[in-house]
Amino acid sequence: HSLAKVPALLVVGKREAEEGTVAIRRLGSEGQQVMKLDEAIAMLEAEATPPDLR
Repeated sequence: HSLAKVPALLVVGKREAEEGTVAIRRLGSEGQQVMKLDEAIAMLEAEATPPDLR
């Protein structure tokens, strides 16, 4: 995802699918963040919303 400059990559493996979670890898960050899928969606929606529409 770094070559294409994708800001966030969501990864769902077997464990994440069983637990209803998603691993989020951010561009420029070495780690990853694991959270519930609905929380990840809400976070990404908030980040994608322009400030004047919040």
